[in-house]
Amino acid sequence: MQVLKFGGTSVASAKNITLVKDIIVQKKDAGSLIAVVSALGGITTQLVNASLLASSGDEGYLKLLNQVEQKHIKTVQELISVKAQSKTLGKVKILLNDLEDICRGVFLIQELTAKTSDKILSFGEKLSSTIIADFLNDSGINSSLAQPQEFIITDNNYGRANVDFGVTVPKISAYFGEQLPVYICPGFIASSKDNQWTTLGRGGSDYTAAILASALNAAELEIWTDVSGMMTADPRLVRSAYAINEISYEEAMELSHFGAKVIYPPTIQPALEKSIPIRIKNTFSKEDAGTLISANASANGQLIKGLSSIQNIALLNVSGSGMVGIPNFSHRLFRALSNAKVNVVLITQASSEHTICVGIDASDISKALTAIESEFAFELSARKINPVEVEKELAIIALVGANMKEQVGVSGNMFSVLGQNGVNIKAIAQGSSERNISVVVHEKEVKKALNSLHESFFLSDKRVINVFMIGVGNVGSALIEQLRKQKSYLSTHHHIDLRVVALANSRKMYFQERGMDLKEWKNKLEHESEPMSSELFLQKMAELNLRNSIFIDNTANADIASVYNGVLKESISVVTPNKIACTNSYEEYLNLKKTALKYKAKFLFETNVGAGLPVINTLNDLIKSGDEIIKIQAVLSGSLNFIFNNFNENTRFADIVRQAQEEGYTEPDPRIDLSGVDVKRKILILIRESGLNMEIDDIPSRAFIPKECMNAPTIEEFFKKLEEHEDTFQKMIADAKKAGKKIKYVATFNKGKAETGVQLIESSHPLYNLEGKDNIVLFTTKRYPEQPLVVKGAGAGAEVTASGIFADIMRIANAN
Repeated sequence: MQVLKFGGTSVASAKNITLVKDIIVQKKDAGSLIAVVSALGGITTQLVNASLLASSGDEGYLKLLNQVEQKHIKTVQELISVKAQSKTLGKVKILLNDLEDICRGVFLIQELTAKTSDKILSFGEKLSSTIIADFLNDSGINSSLAQPQEFIITDNNYGRANVDFGVTVPKISAYFGEQLPVYICPGFIASSKDNQWTTLGRGGSDYTAAILASALNAAELEIWTDVSGMMTADPRLVRSAYAINEISYEEAMELSHFGAKVIYPPTIQPALEKSIPIRIKNTFSKEDAGTLISANASANGQLIKGLSSIQNIALLNVSGSGMVGIPNFSHRLFRALSNAKVNVVLITQASSEHTICVGIDASDISKALTAIESEFAFELSARKINPVEVEKELAIIALVGANMKEQVGVSGNMFSVLGQNGVNIKAIAQGSSERNISVVVHEKEVKKALNSLHESFFLSDKRVINVFMIGVGNVGSALIEQLRKQKSYLSTHHHIDLRVVALANSRKMYFQERGMDLKEWKNKLEHESEPMSSELFLQKMAELNLRNSIFIDNTANADIASVYNGVLKESISVVTPNKIACTNSYEEYLNLKKTALKYKAKFLFETNVGAGLPVINTLNDLIKSGDEIIKIQAVLSGSLNFIFNNFNENTRFADIVRQAQEEGYTEPDPRIDLSGVDVKRKILILIRESGLNMEIDDIPSRAFIPKECMNAPTIEEFFKKLEEHEDTFQKMIADAKKAGKKIKYVATFNKGKAETGVQLIESSHPLYNLEGKDNIVLFTTKRYPEQPLVVKGAGAGAEVTASGIFADIMRIANAN
């Protein structure tokens, strides 16, 4: 005897039921079969709602019953030939009339008992099985409608009745002794010993099928649903989830208990006792292999078989000194909850015995508190225990796999992955079987937690990095183009899926959760965006709550820099060429570092100094390895270096500055570069990264541009003033040439003091031959006391700055 079960989605419509018929036709050639069917999709929920409305005296139940009627009549009309329809419609009408009579009685007395509720809910399966059996017969398939209330016998625990297997098994054997080709059996329904209708609980159709398979010693139990097996995670939350090929009974029970809806938890037990394999199949893709649940499931070397979650959880924390050393305290607590019919889904207790924490369904909070407060009234009044603490809006995430047993590092990896993504763990539970590690997290963190863990344990060869970028000017545009060109290479050679999720300029912002097409970003930002608001941008970034997120600030905006602390608190890493944040007060700078450390985020700003040059990383490596900075000498302005390298006695200073402006080496207002403020910020960052406390006002700067020029009201006026002071600049060139030296704008740190300004550099010095827009930094340290460590190269330009930002992104991507 073959046993197949078809769930609500498989019989949700006439079209779907036709697919079920095709499967039955294919299977019946291998011998007799029983097809256990659920109610049509959504009907059970409508019956629950109708009964509740009726019990409250709300005539709205009639509208719901009418919808139920119309759906079944429509299904009959679409499935069964006109010639045979009247007979089936007559059966359906009788059932619907009985249903309406019962609901009418509930409405009149405004009372809904568990017994009456079971009777109402059973109509869903009675109706669907009647229609499907008649449809098969009308299609030429000899089938019989089984009556489970005649052979599945239970107690009177209405709503979730307990099966009496001693009576049930022989009844099943006798009932199906004739071995007809096809039986259609309504799931979920049973009867008590005194012939009252009972049900096996929501999801009980799976259980019905397992009971039949066990009693009839079926070779295999097939459960047909709308997915191709048990998945590694909920595909609605984790898009990369995939079907598990094989899984053990124990692993399947763990996953189903913790929210995997493909199979009802009690289903597995009858099959397990008889070692009957269970195969999960997809009605809508019947060629897919599905998942095989058996005692001999192959692990294929996998430590973890799946991730699961339960939402709408509350934690109750019972604590107090009066609990310590009291032998029956736990017994009293769980007895009180059991008597109140509160199901405990997670338990954790400290070895100090000072606290017990239990996880329950949030809907049971009120009755759980009442039960505990009643049981421990004396202890509460005597302050031997504290008032019960309640935490709501939580979820349980479970990591399941039989091969976790005695495997070192699984829990450590789990906690590390969650911590790196800013997921706070409220409670932890792991049984001695070591098949399950469960953690309680906030509901809003579930999606990120599941995706992070799934990526780590199942898709470790491909890491998703989500990028949020403000600033798409020269540097931003260059960075986007570099990301676009490297995307395929990173995926193939570094197994990194780098996604740009959001882009913004000063006017508009555009979000695309799954990552945008970087060929179309300009068009999307221009035409499919929304008005830019830094507050809204940050809010949306936090609400998306994506794993491995990086915020990139390509601006020089102080307002954007001011939000870094809040971004880091969301465990989102920050990468920026914006020097403002690192050159505000030392206290603010240090706070950003501490926040990043606390919330497991990265704060990287390599491009603050030297664009794409590895200046800060080199300095950090020196400090981390125990070296000590004695002196720093540096040319840190590519624009000023360009200007002084191209200015001579045959050129005008104003013309060279204008050329630097036109070629993009300076800011639109060149005075920003010529003032030396940018260089002061850069040397300050190096000093702070060396471990020293210094403020920007502690660094004197020797001005070389006359004040009259710097105070000009407009940029054009500024250039005119430069022309008027050409003699001043020509004298600088003449003095340098006479001394056989070159003019460089140098930042120096030595013996705890720093300064910036124009210096005349002799030919033997490393700074002398610095060409074009290059930067150079000389680190004199305890390990490099005579010959300084030199970092030299292009220090300005959109492309090199973008490459430096890209390098910081890759440091974060490869950090774990």
